[in-house]
Amino acid sequence: MWFPRLASDRALRGCPVEGPFALVARQGNAERLHCLNIAAEQAGLHRGMGLADARAFCPELISRPARPEQDARFLAALRRWATRWCPWVALEGADGLVLDISGAAHLWGGEAALLEDMRARTAALGLALRLGQGAGRGAAWARAHFGEPDSPLETLPVAALRLEPETCTTLERMGLRRIGDLAGAPRAPLARRFGPALLMRLDQALGRLPEPVSPAPEPVHYGLRLSLPEPIGLLSDVMGATARLLEALCPRLQAQEVGARRLLLSLRRVDQGSQQVELRLAAPMRDAGRILPLFERGLAEVDAGFGIDQLRLEATLVEPLHMQQSGLNSPARQDERRAELITRIGTRIGLENVQRFLPADSHIPERAFLIAPAAHSAPESGWRSTPPRPLRLFAPEPIAASGATPPQRFRWRRMLLHTARATGPERIAPEWWLADEAWQSGMRDYWRIETRQGRRLWLFHTPQNPGWFVQGEFA
Repeated sequence: MWFPRLASDRALRGCPVEGPFALVARQGNAERLHCLNIAAEQAGLHRGMGLADARAFCPELISRPARPEQDARFLAALRRWATRWCPWVALEGADGLVLDISGAAHLWGGEAALLEDMRARTAALGLALRLGQGAGRGAAWARAHFGEPDSPLETLPVAALRLEPETCTTLERMGLRRIGDLAGAPRAPLARRFGPALLMRLDQALGRLPEPVSPAPEPVHYGLRLSLPEPIGLLSDVMGATARLLEALCPRLQAQEVGARRLLLSLRRVDQGSQQVELRLAAPMRDAGRILPLFERGLAEVDAGFGIDQLRLEATLVEPLHMQQSGLNSPARQDERRAELITRIGTRIGLENVQRFLPADSHIPERAFLIAPAAHSAPESGWRSTPPRPLRLFAPEPIAASGATPPQRFRWRRMLLHTARATGPERIAPEWWLADEAWQSGMRDYWRIETRQGRRLWLFHTPQNPGWFVQGEFA
C-alpha cells in the first residue's frame, strides 16, 4: 500500500481547500515543494520545485509548512488500521505499508476482493492509494510504484528494484532499462561492477530471496484489572485490592526498566458508576510498598456507594528508571526519600505548588534565580558567583546618604545604624538587551556593610544619579 500524497492528504483532511495545494519544506537555504495535491500536479508543479518558481507558474497556489512528525504519526495510525485485513503489517518507508496476506485473502473472497476493499476504504478516508502485490516484498513495491497490481515485472523499469539513482542511470546507459533486460544479463559482470546489492534487489523482486515482513512491536501496556467476587467498600479492603494490583504492576515496570510518574486507579461500583483516583509522583517509582501509602488520601475520599466490584490500575506516564545501588545513606536513597516527601506534600497542595529555586545565567540580582516545580526539575549545585550574595533580597529601599563611599551612619527602617566595615565596590551593569525599568537608571556599585548593631546589609550606589539604597541582608 503506497500513499503517494500522504502528507498533503493528511493536511487536507483537517482543513480542505479548493485548487492547487502544496506542503513546503526547507531544503538548505530554499523553500521547496514537499508534497502536492492533484490540482497542483495538473498545474505543472512537481516535488522539489522552489516555492518562488511554483508561485510564478501558479499564482493561486496555497501552501503550508510540512510537518514530518505528524505524517509519521498518521502513518503509524494507518498501520494499526490496516491490521483489519491481516495481522502482519509493517511500515514501508515514510509513505507506505507492506502487508503479508498469507492465509488471510480467502477471508475476503480472494486477493481481488481484498484489493478492492482496500481501495474503497482508503478512498473513503480521502487518501490516494496505489496497490501492488507479488510473491515477495520487492515485487509488490515495484508494482505499486511503477505499475499495476498484476503488471509483469519484466516490463517495469530498473528503478522499480529500489536502487540508487546513480545505479539506475548507469544501467540505462548500458542498455539495461527494464527488469527483464537485467534478469537476462550475465550476473558475474554485474556483480563485479555494481556489487552484491544490485543482484540482491533483483533476487528479492523475483522471489528468489526471502524478505519477511516484520511489524513493529506494540508498545507495552502498563494496565491491570481486578474483578472482585463480592463488592467491597471499606478503605482497608480497597487498599488491599490496590496493593494486589501494584504487586503485579511493579514487576512489569521493572522488567522494562521504567518507573511510573502518573498512576490512574479506576473503581467501578455495582450501580455502574465509576470514580478515578490519580496519583502523580515527583520521581519515577516502581516500589509497591512505597507507592501504596500515597493512594490512601485519594481513596479515603472515594464514595463506594453500594460497593466496588472492579478496580483497574494503569501507569499512564512512565519514565526510564535503571537499576541503582541502594543503601541507607546512598545518594539514590536520599533522592528517593526527597521525591517521596515531595509527592506526599503534592497530594495535598498539588505538585506544581512544591517549588525550588534554581540558578539563572544572569548577573542581575533579581534575575539570578528561577522558581520551578520541584517535581519537574532537578536540583543544581548552586549559584556560581564569586562575590557572596545576601540570603534575603528585597526591593531597593532608599536611605539618606551622599558621596561615593558608604556612609558612616544611616537610618534604615527606623533604625540608626553605624558602619563598622565596608567591602566593595562590586560594579554591576544593566543587561541592555532586556527591558527592565528598575535598571533603566544605569550601573550600580554594590557594597557589603557590617554594622556595629549586628546587621549585615547589601547597599548599592548609583553613580549616574547619586543615591544610596539597601537591597538585601546577609544571614
